[in-house]
Amino acid sequence: MPSDAVLYQAAALCLTYPDEGFWARLPLLREAAPQLREFSDHAAVTPPRELAAHHVRVFGAGNGHRLHLSTWCDEDARRRGKSPARYEELYRAHGLEFTGEALPDYLPAVLEFTARTGDTALLTEYRDAVERLRSGLTEYGTPYAAVLDAVCAVLPAAPDRDRG
Repeated sequence: MPSDAVLYQAAALCLTYPDEGFWARLPLLREAAPQLREFSDHAAVTPPRELAAHHVRVFGAGNGHRLHLSTWCDEDARRRGKSPARYEELYRAHGLEFTGEALPDYLPAVLEFTARTGDTALLTEYRDAVERLRSGLTEYGTPYAAVLDAVCAVLPAAPDRDRG
């Protein structure tokens, strides 16, 4: 797995709710993705219940830090309804089936897809959304901002939508 792929996979783990699987993988994450050391060091010294409560405060409904990419870009409800289907089609085109409880535009799922396939198209297309989320997390003062800092540092530039 190339280093960017490892970073994307590790970032996906960091952004998901910190369940038992997160805690089991944290030592490996700390070694495999030094770009995420700020967050993983914080997680390592934070009691599990406290980190879980913080995750809910940061990413829970109504807080402005949603992890669903289409909510950052698609103001038209009809288009928002089409976006998840687009993600599922792209996943299937790469031989992957989305089986998560969350919608397929869930940033950790997109990061995992990118890690597995090397296809950065979704992350690149929604780079502005990822950047806005990163900015919001930085303003909020959460260690999760460091995860988005690392992801944004390796993302290709967003396509210029004004060019024809």
